[in-house]
Amino acid sequence: MTVADLIVLADRVYTMAAAAPEVTAIAMAGGVITAIGDRADARGWRGPGTQVIDLGPATVTPGLVDGHFHPVTGIALTRGADLSGARTTDDLIAALRAAASSVPRGGWVQGWGLDPNVFAGAPITHRPLAEALGPDVPAFLLFFDVHSALVSERALELAGVGGPRAFASGASIACDPAGRPTGHLLEWDAIDLVRRLLPADEPAARRQRLLDLMRRMAAAGLTAANAMDFGDDSADLFPALEADGELPVRWRCAPFVLPGDGPNQLDAVIRQQRRTGRRWRVDGAKFMIDGTIDGGTAWLEEPDTHGESTACLWPDPAEYAAAVRVLAAHGVPIVTHAIGDAGIRYVLDTVAALPRRPPVPYRVEHVETLPSALIGRFAALDVTVSMQPTHCAHYTRADRSDNWSQRLGKKRADRAFRARDLREHGARVALGSDWPVAGFDPRAVIAAARLRRPAGEPGVEPVLPGQALTARMALEGYTTEAATAAGLGDRTGQLRPGFRADLTAFALDPLAADPDEFAESPVELTVVDGTVSHRGRTAA
Repeated sequence: MTVADLIVLADRVYTMAAAAPEVTAIAMAGGVITAIGDRADARGWRGPGTQVIDLGPATVTPGLVDGHFHPVTGIALTRGADLSGARTTDDLIAALRAAASSVPRGGWVQGWGLDPNVFAGAPITHRPLAEALGPDVPAFLLFFDVHSALVSERALELAGVGGPRAFASGASIACDPAGRPTGHLLEWDAIDLVRRLLPADEPAARRQRLLDLMRRMAAAGLTAANAMDFGDDSADLFPALEADGELPVRWRCAPFVLPGDGPNQLDAVIRQQRRTGRRWRVDGAKFMIDGTIDGGTAWLEEPDTHGESTACLWPDPAEYAAAVRVLAAHGVPIVTHAIGDAGIRYVLDTVAALPRRPPVPYRVEHVETLPSALIGRFAALDVTVSMQPTHCAHYTRADRSDNWSQRLGKKRADRAFRARDLREHGARVALGSDWPVAGFDPRAVIAAARLRRPAGEPGVEPVLPGQALTARMALEGYTTEAATAAGLGDRTGQLRPGFRADLTAFALDPLAADPDEFAESPVELTVVDGTVSHRGRTAA
């Protein structure tokens, strides 16, 4: 018997294995689980240097994995004022004035997390920015979906944007009937016209912000996450942080493949594969077939109520399919953002035409409005569905008064975020946050998956409660489903000898506690690779 480096004891352990004995003790050595059993068994696993942590009544689960995250772009996109609390344009104006008070003269006012429902269905323009800041202040505000931005008139002037432009992707500059930009920029080709003018963070500041983010993730119980990009200075940040010590969480990164990317760019993505550190690696490619419903850039079978969301983000969808074929032939795991029904169908059709299934299943991100005819195809094609329950619970409303639902109309809004239907039809459903689009705390995401409303707000009517996941399904979305989605089901996602020594411990039982209470449950312990990355106050 291998002497354990670390032994964790707890009154309740969910191994998530199909058939598992009652477990109250876990031994770890060399980054893997070496034994599971009870407290009496643990006496035989100890050596003179073994660390023993007794969590008493806590509940231990396999380490939680966020299915969709933007760490490096996120630390840039969350600079400035957090506008997620604004509910009206008056709230927005007040928040911008407060933010401007700490910005030096001539500096940029920045904000993020803006909800389009602030405009209550009225046209989205820079009028509130002018009222709050005056005509001479450059301002850049990112909407919560991270696919659209609102900028001031001065920002447009500095960027040289005076009217509409054509882009290789589905991006656009919103203009009034006279052709004057309103300040509303849709998708990244348009957003980047202004974003590239923003002052840059110093490298040391970016390293610290990324490390702080990872520490907060570990404190929330996360042991790993899927980074849905590998751009900006990712290739520098991860090695630089790892040179100073171990990362608090593991990362699996997928570089973007964008419309217009030719053979050279695809070759670069192929070369990046398996680039790795101790707790991070590049393993995949991230596509986007469409944009967002809120911004009118999703790809729907029929136009939305504004006459928008009619086209693929790629000018020629066949170029998307061709790029997927190239990368799939080289064994690159394929991830595609698909929100609208037409986009989802096209991705599934593309996968169905590929010659063989890969070791790491293809996956589709978001899947927001889904017709019944497509539900069974995910299991039939072994395609993972990656969903973010807080997108539904926080940004749509049961009475359909929100911007997302209004744009879709009742029929399509009534098939929103069909997590339960997908699970019951055999689909694999991994869960996550899409940070910084929504908060990354897995306790809140698991609660939202069960409640179909924000945790801690019992007065809010659930959105399509029949699509709620069971407590076990929600936990599986962060453990076993997440592991299989990454092609790692034979080494992680369960607490078994030989599996990775990644675990999370909660003060409350995630399968038995009230979801609202679980969302506030303390995280007692987070272990990554057999070492403690977070320890709560009550852990012995």
